[in-house]
Amino acid sequence: MGTTERRERERQELRTRILDAARELFAEQGYDAVTMRGIAERIEYSPTAIYFHFRDKEALLRELCDKDFAALAQDFQKIAKTADPIERLRMIGRAYVAFAIEHPSHYRLMFMTPKPALRAADSHITRGNPEQDAYAFLRATVAEAIAEGSLRSEFVDADLVSQMVWAGVHGVVSLQIAKRGDDWVEWRAPQTTAHALIETMIRGLLREEK
Repeated sequence: MGTTERRERERQELRTRILDAARELFAEQGYDAVTMRGIAERIEYSPTAIYFHFRDKEALLRELCDKDFAALAQDFQKIAKTADPIERLRMIGRAYVAFAIEHPSHYRLMFMTPKPALRAADSHITRGNPEQDAYAFLRATVAEAIAEGSLRSEFVDADLVSQMVWAGVHGVVSLQIAKRGDDWVEWRAPQTTAHALIETMIRGLLREEK
């Protein structure tokens, strides 16, 4: 490996360390409480090194959100070829749960940490593109189920149904993440609870059981 390649690899490794540290700190302390100096201290570098890679804290947050939401969308693409939209909806729910359990810090930052609104125009993700936008993938699946007449007659709003399903699954995984280590309740495995909830929601949506 030449000098140029080695330097580029080291640069990317440091950038990844910065992002990982920022994600953890944002999730632990909240976006407003974290400073660029605090991120630098977490990885034992100077703040100057952070600013070399990111102009400010918002730019760092922007890249984190793009990376993490793109990773979730990529997981959804693994089930994109599933022809039946109801089965695809079931698989979306399970993939969402698996992502949250495997990447709790990512999930906390994405869906459980208050942060400033980021302009869609600044994102590398194309809003509304199901291949990049996880919500668009969910909505397209629901819209297909509505179009083919699989859902009960009152469910004609694809956004409403998508947000109902999303809220249900989010409730299970966010509760598990927030109460991790709590022994007051005899918690069931999050996959068990979430999968049971997904099946219950699907039965409630279907015109007839499928």
